[in-house]
Amino acid sequence: MTSEGGTAASQRAMGRPRATSPAVLERLAFELFARKGFDETTVDDIAGAAGIARRTFFRYFSSKNDLVWGDFEGQLRRLRALLDETDPRTPMMDAVRRAVVEFNRFDPQDVPWHRQRMQLILGVPTLQADATLRYSSWRSVITAFAAERTGEPASALVPRLTGNVVLAAAVSAYELWLASGEETVLADVLDEALRRVGTGLSAVPDGAGSAPD
Repeated sequence: MTSEGGTAASQRAMGRPRATSPAVLERLAFELFARKGFDETTVDDIAGAAGIARRTFFRYFSSKNDLVWGDFEGQLRRLRALLDETDPRTPMMDAVRRAVVEFNRFDPQDVPWHRQRMQLILGVPTLQADATLRYSSWRSVITAFAAERTGEPASALVPRLTGNVVLAAAVSAYELWLASGEETVLADVLDEALRRVGTGLSAVPDGAGSAPD
């Protein structure tokens, strides 16, 4: 039998418990990024901090860049679901605004981590190429919704414009949020940005074509 004292001693000898979930790996990696910088932190550093082998890290994430984005595909599915749940009678841009704002609401305890995540995504040059691909996927969700609402193909002008402008508004809101104090609420900034966008795009009625004269 092992006494409590013996168990505690064993735990101290072993050091930090092994991380066996993507969420724990993300938190450990973000701590390292904050101390060492993103480019200076290696996969081996993250695996070592988590008490796992390098190959175990790659069971969870395909790369260090992939870790920064978290469950991106799962989040895209959530955004699609929020858009699909909107009332068909709600004007298109109101529906988009409400879905995007709700998509970006976080528990207060998660806000610092999300702020750090977005500082990396928007501020680290080595992440920009990856960000371009992710932004394209996010924009496609909005474009597809606009195509469904307007009855036009996703390749038409209005769906394309909606996807691009909403993405630009969201990125602008995030940049402002990161540059502001911690008392600034992300959802409020996004809501204002998309309301301003909506005053222009709402001029296009749902179901109306946009072929030039």
